[in-house]
Amino acid sequence: MQEIKFMVDWKNPPKLFIPGPVHVAPEVLEQLSRYTLGHRAKEYALLHGNTVGMLKKILCTEQNVFLVTSSGSGGWEASMRSLIKDDEKILCCGCGAFSDKYASVAKACGKQVEDFRVDWGKAFTAEMIDKKLSQGDYSAVTFVHNETSTGVTNPVEEISQMLKAKYPELLIFVDCVSAMAGLPLKFDQYGWDFAFASVQKAFAIPPGLAIFAVSDRALEKAKGVSNRGYYFDLLEFAKNGEKNQTPTTPAIPQIMALNFQCQKLLAEGMENVWAKHKEMAQLVKNWAKEKFALFAEDERCASNTLTTVKNTRGIDVSAVINAVKSKHGLAFGNGYGKLKQETFRIAHMGDMTAADLKELLGYIDDEL
Repeated sequence: MQEIKFMVDWKNPPKLFIPGPVHVAPEVLEQLSRYTLGHRAKEYALLHGNTVGMLKKILCTEQNVFLVTSSGSGGWEASMRSLIKDDEKILCCGCGAFSDKYASVAKACGKQVEDFRVDWGKAFTAEMIDKKLSQGDYSAVTFVHNETSTGVTNPVEEISQMLKAKYPELLIFVDCVSAMAGLPLKFDQYGWDFAFASVQKAFAIPPGLAIFAVSDRALEKAKGVSNRGYYFDLLEFAKNGEKNQTPTTPAIPQIMALNFQCQKLLAEGMENVWAKHKEMAQLVKNWAKEKFALFAEDERCASNTLTTVKNTRGIDVSAVINAVKSKHGLAFGNGYGKLKQETFRIAHMGDMTAADLKELLGYIDDEL
């Protein structure tokens, strides 16, 4: 058999400052190498239940949290297949590549979708969404907490307050992939029905596991939805969750690492975790404004988990990325999709530190 030659030196891998997967600390990697468990064994049920219990504290919910062996993208399909009937209409709010993708997945699931979009770099406001909802009859609304392509955070608290007050019957679905654990997320207080993320972002774990938070009323709604499929059927997750199990074989090593990270987050305190992310973000934002510009049109909506930098100097982004990576073993991200070369992205989430970011920014400065 021909040997496969990887481009990465596994003894000295690059340190990742891309928007995900982010750098994983050695002590987290150690959790992945523990002896595995039988997923129907008592020991797994204890691991599962303990992890879910901590996640409920992290997400500020007393409702349902499911561990799902998939990428975060599974959340798009799960919400559509389990919670929306074919004759119902959804408003999908898009402000970048990933919130736009939510709408395209909803359409691929055969749902009736109305796209509502703002220019990339802008955030939605509660007033915008209120005006749009008042013009139609919708069963659910989707939006992204933090848009990974543009580095824009939507004002989810204000939007959620408006939705609860004026549209109490509307189901609220939120993509929290680059927000969960890094930005304030208060599921019950916001009145959300479905929120999801993957673990390779602010949880700083290798990819392969998603987290779904689901309201009780959403699960009740699912009982009347036909053709939910199986793999992402939220009622199957709820039934198995009562026994601290999953419907199918879970990614046990990632769950062990997640358990470890949840312990760290709760020991630090979520208010402190969010404050740390804000401090790291400000460091990068200040540098970006001095050397380039923020892509987010309103700095108040610029993300605290990643910064999308507008390439105002017309540098060869790919060349700088490759130079920093080859010389120093640090990797940051190009722009996403239509923003490639027009922007670049630097993550500041998970177990990164201000010292790590200063080192990266210094190396970028050298290349500039």
